[in-house]
Amino acid sequence: MAVIEDGAQIGEDVVIEPFAYVSAKAKIGDRTRIGQCARIDGDTTIGEDCRIFSHAVVGSIPQDLKFHGEDVQLVIGDRNTIREFTLINPGTEGGGSITRIGNDNLFMGYVHVAHDCIIGDYCIFANAATLAGHVEIGNGVVVGGLTPIHQFVKIGDLAMIAGASALSQDVPPFCLAEGNRAILRGLNLTGMRRNLPREAIDPIRTAYKELFERGKPLKETAEALLKTTESEEVKKMCRFVLETKRGIPFERKINDQ
Repeated sequence: MAVIEDGAQIGEDVVIEPFAYVSAKAKIGDRTRIGQCARIDGDTTIGEDCRIFSHAVVGSIPQDLKFHGEDVQLVIGDRNTIREFTLINPGTEGGGSITRIGNDNLFMGYVHVAHDCIIGDYCIFANAATLAGHVEIGNGVVVGGLTPIHQFVKIGDLAMIAGASALSQDVPPFCLAEGNRAILRGLNLTGMRRNLPREAIDPIRTAYKELFERGKPLKETAEALLKTTESEEVKKMCRFVLETKRGIPFERKINDQ
């Protein structure tokens, strides 16, 4: 028998399997399914049509020694799949008190999403990918298995991080990073071809070469591209470069020109 505390808000056609636990502050959207022995803890909101598999722990207190029982939240959107033994924590007071996950994401087994993370839509996190606190992930991002991501790192839309690649700096939109420590290896062409019209890809390729392969000063190049390009995707990449706090992990080449 499942344990559902008084006060929990359960939508229509929700399935809660035996031995699962749902806290008094939880809100579960319509048609969501919570697997056997899964735990929904704290002030956690889960949207519609989600699937939470056996032994996942969603909403337990942050793994942060500065946390002392403050009111914090975890908000998960619609149509997310959270596989076995995944752990997702709510926010902390120092990070805005909320962890927020968008729609249509896949979290494979043993994934960890720490406190104050912000995740967009249509992302895939392969088995045992681990996000430290305050990580921000855009839309359509793919993170390979066994990949740890350092706290406060930002990853832009349609980027891909390869498996077993420790990432400690920011990865711009549309880029591919790999290695330990991970560095840029090019563009996520597969992701772009699936999500962008063909005519949008060539300007991104040109901008990537200007930014990361010509040996020019990075932020000056981004500022120049931002003034001249008509591509919204290139503008997004340039703004990301200009706003980064942790830097971009790429191999800096000497400009011989």
